[in-house]
Amino acid sequence: MSPLGRAYLWTVSSLCSFLVADSLLRLLGSHLQPQWFLLALLTLISGSASVKLPWAQVSISISEAFVFTAVLLYGPAAGTLTVVLDCLVISFWIARRRHPDVERAVFNTAAPALSLWCSAHLFFYTAQIQPLVEQPASLDPSASLGAILPSLVLFALTYFGLNSWLITFVIAIEKRENPWRIWRSGFIWLSLNYFCGASVAVLLVGYNRTIDLRFVAVVVPLLLVLYFTFKTTMERVEDANKHVDQLNSLYLSTIETLAMAIDAKDQVTHGHIRRVQTQATRLAKEVGVRDERLIKAIEAAALLHDMGKLAVPEYILNKPGKLTDAEFAKMKLHASVGADILSAIDFPYPVVPIVRYHHENWDGTGYPERLRGTEIPIGARILSVVDCFDALTSDRPYRPKLSDEEAIQILLDRRGTMYDPLIVDTFIKVNAADHIEADRQISDHESVRSISGSQGPSPHIESPRLDEIAASADEMPTLYELARATAGNVSPAEAADTIANHLRRLIPFSLCVFYEYDAFRDELEASHTVGDGRSSVHGLRIPLGQRLSGWVAANRRTICNSDPTLDFGDAARSQSVRLRSCISTPLILGEHLTGVMTLYATETNAFNDDHRRIVELIAKQIAHLFRHSAEHSLSHRDPVGPLPSHPSNRRAH
Repeated sequence: MSPLGRAYLWTVSSLCSFLVADSLLRLLGSHLQPQWFLLALLTLISGSASVKLPWAQVSISISEAFVFTAVLLYGPAAGTLTVVLDCLVISFWIARRRHPDVERAVFNTAAPALSLWCSAHLFFYTAQIQPLVEQPASLDPSASLGAILPSLVLFALTYFGLNSWLITFVIAIEKRENPWRIWRSGFIWLSLNYFCGASVAVLLVGYNRTIDLRFVAVVVPLLLVLYFTFKTTMERVEDANKHVDQLNSLYLSTIETLAMAIDAKDQVTHGHIRRVQTQATRLAKEVGVRDERLIKAIEAAALLHDMGKLAVPEYILNKPGKLTDAEFAKMKLHASVGADILSAIDFPYPVVPIVRYHHENWDGTGYPERLRGTEIPIGARILSVVDCFDALTSDRPYRPKLSDEEAIQILLDRRGTMYDPLIVDTFIKVNAADHIEADRQISDHESVRSISGSQGPSPHIESPRLDEIAASADEMPTLYELARATAGNVSPAEAADTIANHLRRLIPFSLCVFYEYDAFRDELEASHTVGDGRSSVHGLRIPLGQRLSGWVAANRRTICNSDPTLDFGDAARSQSVRLRSCISTPLILGEHLTGVMTLYATETNAFNDDHRRIVELIAKQIAHLFRHSAEHSLSHRDPVGPLPSHPSNRRAH
């Protein structure tokens, strides 16, 4: 964790330790009835049965009902210790499944205990009553119940609010995201669980001031029925989500294939659409686009915006000189033709309008329909700026590429006439930030060249992006077959064998290793190996940022023709064949690292630029197949990670 995150975590934990100690002393000094132990047992049992919410990566359970009951009967001290016991037992089960983490276990206990202690004291202060077991026997239970209902609602609301926001802040610190957005997407619906728990607690003890075992015998089976019903429903939802993910993967693979066809025909803009996709998606987020459907539409449209060039003669596309008016008129048709072609596809996102209008101008002088201002879809306005900048900074037969500064000046000259001023201004800020980051990383690049240049020429190192694939007779069918083979519900082991077998047709290698990222230990593990010497490599663990594949994972960049001994060390001597070069590329799903794919060969400098493009494209397509490892290591029962939560409100990922 970052220093700020660790300071926050231990501040919350230290404060909680004093409150727990105070609760323990108070409880030991009171006359504790045996029924509290029954409540503690019910809490432990119910707390171990949780249900994951697929849409929020959070889990809920039915243990809150017994926590509220303990507070109503015996006061804040008893409720606080009940939550602590619940959290400790759950942390124990988490530690049994994987390597224990003291910081996580402490925060798992501290967040709910601190929240309950504060909210329980607020309840008794506002209700102006004593715990139910301390009230006079002559007091009418129904009358007191009506008086405390507003305070009980406040109790549940405060408990939920404190607990969820304590967790939200540690997530926001670690992920550097907006806390409100995290809370709204992952926690707001959990409030229902707290209010339901308070309602059940009232049914159990609100009228009796003690635990009636007959009530327990009725309520517990109902809770179990609700638990198993909800659990079954959530499992079906999760299965449906997995099916949707598989369809999305196939959908994206289809788009990639179409994009390769465009790129193969228009050799002048080789790789242009991939760069535009990356920059347009980022610019959309910087401008303030938050609609996930629109982000997906921009991502797809950036790949397909030149689809209409399939209908433009190649002599026009690749003409070294200036186009005639007639030729330019034919070129202008590509926006409408591309949109018409794509209209036959039932896209789940608004892709077609972006493709059709990405050559419209802000002042209404563009084509095909002379839209102006905000009549132009925001996605098309973003795409037009990025498309122009990339074209200006790329070589053309009729002119050399311009520098970034010259291209920026042209965008400024066209600001308010051809392009949306807001889009231009934001793009310039993003571009300036990229230059600062690139300058900061120059020293990193130099160190990598010195490490990987131990044999042969310096390896080629680039940012991990989806570059072009030449549409050769061998590559296209193989890549298509691979996309189909990995689009279904296949295990990582099956996928590894399938990928390696297809890769052999295109790339010469002796050993293929899939390193899965263990986010809990921050390490790569060689979990799937195919080829010569696989047994000596299987299970190899590499800390993130170390060795060769670890550097690739940490920096998310491909390395080509480096020395395999940088990965294997002494283990290289025990291999049956001498490996002399390798190519390694990260597996990235969205913004998350799922692993690294590394190919090793017996020849020196065995890999070329075509091989690099192929492995980067395939890495983009197969990253989702290895995401289960990261999901397992960041279990929904474990809060202090990328998405922490607490064991009683039931866990974020």
